[in-house]
Amino acid sequence: MRVMVIGGGAREHALAERLAAEPGVTEVVCAPGNPGISSVARTVPADLTRPESLSALAAREQIDFTVVGPEAPLSLGIADRFAADNRPLFGPTAAAARLESSKAFAKSFMDRHGVPTARFRVFDSVEAALACVRSSEFGFPVVLKADGLAGGKGVVIANDEAQAVAAVRAAMSEGRFGDAGSRLVVEECLTGPEVSFFVISDGTRTLPIGTAQDHKRIFDDDQGPNTGGMGAFAPSPLVDRALHERVMREIVEPVVSGMAAEGHPFRGFLYVGLMLTLAGPKVIEFNVRLGDPEAQVILPLLAEPLLPVLMAAARGQLQQASIRLSEEKCIGVVMASRGYPDRSDAGRPISGISDAERSGASVYHAGTAISDGQLVTAGGRVLTVVGRGPTFADAIDRAYVGVAKVSFDGMQYRHDIGRKVLVDRP
Repeated sequence: MRVMVIGGGAREHALAERLAAEPGVTEVVCAPGNPGISSVARTVPADLTRPESLSALAAREQIDFTVVGPEAPLSLGIADRFAADNRPLFGPTAAAARLESSKAFAKSFMDRHGVPTARFRVFDSVEAALACVRSSEFGFPVVLKADGLAGGKGVVIANDEAQAVAAVRAAMSEGRFGDAGSRLVVEECLTGPEVSFFVISDGTRTLPIGTAQDHKRIFDDDQGPNTGGMGAFAPSPLVDRALHERVMREIVEPVVSGMAAEGHPFRGFLYVGLMLTLAGPKVIEFNVRLGDPEAQVILPLLAEPLLPVLMAAARGQLQQASIRLSEEKCIGVVMASRGYPDRSDAGRPISGISDAERSGASVYHAGTAISDGQLVTAGGRVLTVVGRGPTFADAIDRAYVGVAKVSFDGMQYRHDIGRKVLVDRP
């Protein structure tokens, strides 16, 4: 079977590596891929903003099944295009992908279907949004979210009125997030630990595939601005059987049944970002694909082949699929370039990846390129170094041994990924 993975980051590297090793897969093609992915799959140029060209690429490459990594092609209707061309693909339609591509849609959907989330209001004008934050309707801190896709950077937690006013103006008047910020969601700030909860859905049924905890802030001890994610660990020790069943009953199942009832069955990866409040789990956000860096720590813990599950879900036949999870633990540390998250310092030579892999870590490429035969940085998040072991302590040690082997000018990374889990257990 010939499989195509759409995307070119560390998540897609982890997906391509996983699928390339599965029974019956003769070749994985990754569009557009990156230098690291080229070690496990054949990479081909691609424009992720043109679903019709991606469908044509699948035809030329005689692809049997396609898996979409990033959110942008999904929001642009790649699943709809492939369906029209009768090409099998795993991922939600553009209408279903609004759970991620429109924060306003997601919040209103949750309100309609009784899914627990923060109190909110949606604004299309800067004046109305400013009036809301100045009225302290939700108190402080208050959360402001760009409605559209903003690469994981469209959320601001304002601690006072001055910060909230500046955030509204930056998004709606100054265009910091482009068109994504023309509409703004203002909501109460929930408190509690955050957990990422992942399932596969076929439109009516769901299959849980693991949990993780992300580290969004750029610096140790959760300091500094939000990023796309500086590291993650899996599974989350906060999710016991009772909480797992509650999340499925109160959140996942109402979301999947609600999307089907509204005429947009959800088929794909559903990533539920949760805040574990004193009142119970509440949804912070949805993603309609695997997270990054969560994919890099979730996928290694799937103890059975993934491809048959994805194919069954794409056909609406998930009742015929199952998946078992490993008892091991995974830690992923993101190595970023100088200036991230505001900018990225490109073109810096990278060394030590082979040494890191020989030490027992796995290294997934995100922002890398080849220049004059040398591997160099080419983005904000450059690599994810993953350690795996029987305990969290073992996984952390393996990851950071690998991190110590890698070098590039201006690299930055957090030194505390996974540390919080060691407070309660090894």
